[in-house]
Amino acid sequence: MRKHLGYMTSGAVGAALMVGLAMPSQAVEIEYWQYTFGARVDAIDALIEQFEAENPDIQVTHTNFPYAEYRTKVAAAIPSGEGPDVVQLFYGWLDAYREAELLVPLPGDVFPSSEIEGDFFPMVQAMNVDGEYYGLPTAVRSLALFWNTKLFEEAGLDPSTPPQTLDELVEFAKKLTKRDDNGNLLQAGLTIAPAGQDHHWWREVLVRQFGGEPYSADGRTVTYNDEAGVKAIEFYASLLTEHQVSEIEFLTDGQTAFKAGKAGMTIDGSFRLNAFNGQRGLEYAIGELPAHEGNRFNFSSYWVNGITSKADGEKREAAAKFLAFITQPEAMQLWLDTVGELPARTEAALVPANEDNPQFGPFIKGLAYANSTHFVDEAAQRQIVIDMLDNISLKGMSAAEAVAIAAEEEQKLLDSFYGS
Repeated sequence: MRKHLGYMTSGAVGAALMVGLAMPSQAVEIEYWQYTFGARVDAIDALIEQFEAENPDIQVTHTNFPYAEYRTKVAAAIPSGEGPDVVQLFYGWLDAYREAELLVPLPGDVFPSSEIEGDFFPMVQAMNVDGEYYGLPTAVRSLALFWNTKLFEEAGLDPSTPPQTLDELVEFAKKLTKRDDNGNLLQAGLTIAPAGQDHHWWREVLVRQFGGEPYSADGRTVTYNDEAGVKAIEFYASLLTEHQVSEIEFLTDGQTAFKAGKAGMTIDGSFRLNAFNGQRGLEYAIGELPAHEGNRFNFSSYWVNGITSKADGEKREAAAKFLAFITQPEAMQLWLDTVGELPARTEAALVPANEDNPQFGPFIKGLAYANSTHFVDEAAQRQIVIDMLDNISLKGMSAAEAVAIAAEEEQKLLDSFYGS
């Protein structure tokens, strides 16, 4: 049974909704778009049902598209005056959406900056441009270490005690790796998936753990072309070249290998919980990412909901009211229970029931020391990390040379974007 959400907000948001957003007498129709992901579809449908029950003068149509088509559909629809009034977008797409004039700033009377900055986790402030917010998330994500408890036991490891350091991570991965007599990989000790979450692990976790910073404070300059960046990629590549505990995209990708019981450990996001929980026979546990020399870092990402330039007049008011509803604490708890993504408001996340949860808890703890990359082109920046690893593991290039090439390519990308 789905829990009904009372339409409750606090402070300035609540006052604005009751006073500043007087709704018209006739029903207003707005559209909400997101990409197709089963649990997300179920969550937003539940929220729409509850919102419409409390706001019969607003009708919300929910449309979703496969991820590969999503950005193209949004980019084509809004300029033609069609498509969503409220759109979900990856936080790293903000600059591109603003440049294309697909988004409008959130109304300050409904979403005061002071309230956002007091109530939401700090990484949400990446949505603030020149004092105006362009989107708010219902949920945020972080990374954690998943391990297969059955495979731990088979390898003589204590399934209640995961690796706490990078050195231990390597040692555990070695014990969990299985190959046949010809050297073919049968079971990965640790998945290696730079196209998955590993590029975040390298950029925002390993680089920092080895004493560096991936970018300048304003995000416009690559700063990982240094000793820390080289050490970080040397460690990551050594899992393939020296320790041979895995193969790139073993069994297609990391989540597939882990779900199939063919990987002892994997690093992934909280959004993977539903997929893993639904896998028959998979017994696993979750913990915080391993530290290095006492340093713990994490990566946080999120999808935000923004109001599009298509929404005007009464539609824009209705869109703001709907966005406020799906970013209240009760909606965030529903999203956590349905999707497995963490509440974006601290008051919703930092409660004992969530912090002490064996599945949610490690991710919530990771938010306290997480950083979010200010992407200008997430796909292209991911590919740069993929190519860097290939240059070392497949082409035999030195780590220093591979990092220098990656830094040069990424700086060109940043210069092109910010220069324009």
